[in-house]
Amino acid sequence: MKSFKALINSVASSWSARSALRYSIVILLYSICHVDTLYAQQVLSQSKLDAQVILGVEDPITLSLGELPPFLEADSALGLLRHSSVQGQVLHVAPSDVRGLFETRAVRTPKGDLMVMFPVGNHYAAGAGKVNSMIMYRSQDDGKSWGGPAVAFDIEYSQHGFIPLIPKGSKRIYAFGTQPIPSQYSREKGKFENAPIGFRWSDDDGYTWSRVSLIQPVNDPGFLGMSVTRMCETANGAWLLGSHAADWSKKPLETQQYILRSEDQGETWHLLPGARKVGWSVPEYNRMDEGRPIWLEGSEVFFMARTPAGQIWTSRSHDDGQSWSDLKPSSLVHPDAPPMVFHSSDRKTLINFFHNRHTGTQYTGLSGTMDGMKDRSEIWVTLSSDGGRNWSEPRFLFANATQMNPEKNGWFNHQVSYLDAVIDKGTIHVFCPHLWNRAVYLTLQESDLQKLPTKEMLQNTLQR
Repeated sequence: MKSFKALINSVASSWSARSALRYSIVILLYSICHVDTLYAQQVLSQSKLDAQVILGVEDPITLSLGELPPFLEADSALGLLRHSSVQGQVLHVAPSDVRGLFETRAVRTPKGDLMVMFPVGNHYAAGAGKVNSMIMYRSQDDGKSWGGPAVAFDIEYSQHGFIPLIPKGSKRIYAFGTQPIPSQYSREKGKFENAPIGFRWSDDDGYTWSRVSLIQPVNDPGFLGMSVTRMCETANGAWLLGSHAADWSKKPLETQQYILRSEDQGETWHLLPGARKVGWSVPEYNRMDEGRPIWLEGSEVFFMARTPAGQIWTSRSHDDGQSWSDLKPSSLVHPDAPPMVFHSSDRKTLINFFHNRHTGTQYTGLSGTMDGMKDRSEIWVTLSSDGGRNWSEPRFLFANATQMNPEKNGWFNHQVSYLDAVIDKGTIHVFCPHLWNRAVYLTLQESDLQKLPTKEMLQNTLQR
């Protein structure tokens, strides 16, 4: 089988026409003769749903799935409780002999396709060497149908996630992310998640990719960390990418948040706020992770970061990300999970997906047995028309409704976090690594956001 795979790779790399035809033929050959590599699990069964879903921690709302209000649906195909305006499908299910699939990240390609990638196998930090493969699906009809699975990067080490960037005026797609190349980092002394950060690029709409280029900041050339949340480019062409470094030898876990910044399209980089051990963190917990910069207008950039403190923390830059205001807690109630914020189609509004709940007990640093893992089970939406200074009342979008698997811990059994979105032409395309096992694709119209129920609306409906 390996020799056949090598033959296919040879054909793919030597084919002069980089085209959708080439892609389709290689996919067909792989799917017929190397299904195990592609983890082609597209024959889906219905999920067993819980009898009820409980939303929130304070003043919780109990929804019986057999007696739902007309605007909510218990969807056994998706394993979710969702608003009726949300439609979706399961793109991929991880096979039973691997741990799961992980961060889903998507992009609208320069030629107009939707392309989503996610690692399948084990989390990159679980072991040295290659423990997963980056899998890719593509839609050429705006999500109505999908081609895949295919191996996006046929490399000899694992991947963390795909962070897309298409620079202004360019048709090149960049794929940033953590690069756990075994020879480039050490797994000792609690630093097993910290690896080089790097990027590769594609000039043919994501069909083929360059070799990886590793980022070595001018002020800290040996920087090691992890990056899996969205990045941005400013109007003046500065690239900003969040990265944090973790120390699991500390009990509880300690992390520091940084920003990698480039003014010359990735030729050189600087680490902010400075070289390692001066990163940002919440003093009470010595934690801050998975920061997400998002360009607003002019030289203004908004920054959101994950913390275990019960809120998303934020900062702001007015000089293209060179300097930042002190990070402070926002009004957004959120557990130990990443920020998930995006622009609306017209770029006038920030659309923030968040969990809107925080248990706040059993903090041990981070583990699958913490009560806080239940907080990753529901998604609410809130909007800001003033660059994140104020947020609208949260509205409910969807929640996990699948029965717990007794062989899995809370890390898996509640998970709808780490979602990604492509928002354009009035449609919100959502990609969610549900239960760290299924890549779920959902859509809704931006015009339907105001139809989503607030907490008060849900409570009033149940009282009737």
